[in-house]
Amino acid sequence: MNDGSPTTVPPTALIGVQLRWWEKYKFWLIAAALLVVLPHIPGLSSGYGRSLLSQMGITAVFALSFNLLLGQTGLLSFGHAVYFGLGAYAAIHLLRAVNGGLPIPIPLVPLAGAAAGLVFGIIFGSVTTKKAGTIFALITLGVVELVYAASFMLHGIFGGDEGVSANRTGGPRLLGLTFGPQIQIYYVIAFWAFVSAVLMYAFMRTPVGRLCNAVRDNPERAEFIGYNPQRVRFIVFAVAGMFAGLAGGLLAINYEIVSAESVGALRSAQVLLAAYIGGIGHFIGPIIGAAVLVWLQVNLSDYTSAWLLYFGLFFMAVVLFAPGGLAGLIMMHAPIVRTRAFWGVLASYAVALVPAAIMLVGAVLLIEMNYRLSTQPELGARMKLFWVDLDAATPWPWVTAVVLLAAGFYVFRKTWRFVAAAWTRALDEAKARFAGGTSP
Repeated sequence: MNDGSPTTVPPTALIGVQLRWWEKYKFWLIAAALLVVLPHIPGLSSGYGRSLLSQMGITAVFALSFNLLLGQTGLLSFGHAVYFGLGAYAAIHLLRAVNGGLPIPIPLVPLAGAAAGLVFGIIFGSVTTKKAGTIFALITLGVVELVYAASFMLHGIFGGDEGVSANRTGGPRLLGLTFGPQIQIYYVIAFWAFVSAVLMYAFMRTPVGRLCNAVRDNPERAEFIGYNPQRVRFIVFAVAGMFAGLAGGLLAINYEIVSAESVGALRSAQVLLAAYIGGIGHFIGPIIGAAVLVWLQVNLSDYTSAWLLYFGLFFMAVVLFAPGGLAGLIMMHAPIVRTRAFWGVLASYAVALVPAAIMLVGAVLLIEMNYRLSTQPELGARMKLFWVDLDAATPWPWVTAVVLLAAGFYVFRKTWRFVAAAWTRALDEAKARFAGGTSP
């Protein structure tokens, strides 16, 4: 019987609640902590590093919104940049109004992009989502070309070739922040990227989000049990447009200028590449793909003029040999990571890495020499590659490259059986642990 005294919760019960709470939200807590410390890590603490992180954050939101369509609903869109770009234009025009005296804090400006993305997602989605599959993809391609052409005709809205620019430091101060330094804009982007990821993750666990998976896997069965696939496609299309517009709004305050390139097909192709490279079957996949895409675009171009060729080859390799994307490659190791045989798998990787590196060096030599002679003859045949001076007009560099490529591939092919044997041992041990009642 309750005598009126306060109830005391046993300490063990509180610890159990805290542990369950940690297990449920640990991913998000770790992600939030990582976003806070990233711009202070050596190598990323410079203005260049923080700008790189900001670009990754923007691309991650854009890729996650695209994955709502492709990965979750099975809708391949070639025009997702429309909502990204129109959101960017809406945000940059709002930023110009803020420069003119409108009392809106700079961190809220990207919400104008989200609103524009939602509105245009509803408008265009009401037409495009009436169809699915190839017809849907072709309609979205037509929409992106239509909007891109209109961006050069409506100069007052899109600014023509020059685009539309504004000043992010010309708004009201918030807690004394000017939003001029890149670190301040980084935290604005990181905040909205984190919020967007949480909301999209939560959306996919709502009944509508589950129906997206049903429509992706078997639209006829979803319709048979009473749900309208077109309505589901329309809802997710509008939601994806909203988050794409938010990403565009983040781009507007980061670069302070928006041009027609933001609504073009090239931007749609970039987000498609990011989603596929990261892995559309995993929520974290587009985030990984966005980071890799931005890093390759920014850094690889500093080392070689043929960076687009390398990027294309990398994308082809991922599609052919890792259809689950980089996230899929990481997740496939989860069952064996706690086994002792996992170290054998890592050792086999190390063995295979040596001939793979030799093969890669040979391939790079061939590509760089051919690229120099075919596209940059004015620079001459003498070049420096891997800290070695060579003359591409002589046969020896070519012979060396072919030998490295062929020998590296031959030895690399021989190592596959060692990797397969190590994987077999690790999987057998994982199955034995699972059968014995121990979680792998």
